[in-house]
Amino acid sequence: MKRKWRLYLDTSVFGGCFDAAEGWVVDSRRVVDYCMEGTALLLWSATVEQELRTAPEPVRALYEGISGEHREQIPLREEIALLADAYIAAGVVGAKWYEDCLHVAFATVARADAIVSWNFKHLVRLDRIRAFNAVNLAEGYGVITIISPKEVNLDE
Repeated sequence: MKRKWRLYLDTSVFGGCFDAAEGWVVDSRRVVDYCMEGTALLLWSATVEQELRTAPEPVRALYEGISGEHREQIPLREEIALLADAYIAAGVVGAKWYEDCLHVAFATVARADAIVSWNFKHLVRLDRIRAFNAVNLAEGYGVITIISPKEVNLDE
């Protein structure tokens, strides 16, 4: 049996499925489809669910349409909050962007193969990726890959 990829999708990927103005629809939908069909396992957190509560109905419905057998919940544990705090303390991003730190901490602790995001300001940026990973290594965790949906192609 082929190993499933463990992907942590932040909310921008689900929203991207409906964002024709940014040109994100095709790439976002491809990644979500991998989770729907079971090629990838969707890792999700309370942070994703909280952010989706205020999303438009089609975005929420898309997320909710992924079968439970193709999802894994990452429970909020103290180590996740402490790791997110360490990112803030290290100045990776400002405290205002704590939820972005939580996304990275959830995915890191769950040993995701990648975080997939359209957030080019706080996540998908070489300097931020290096800074998140410097904290991860200092705290005894492994490195995390952070990529945009354009970079995810599991068909090849």
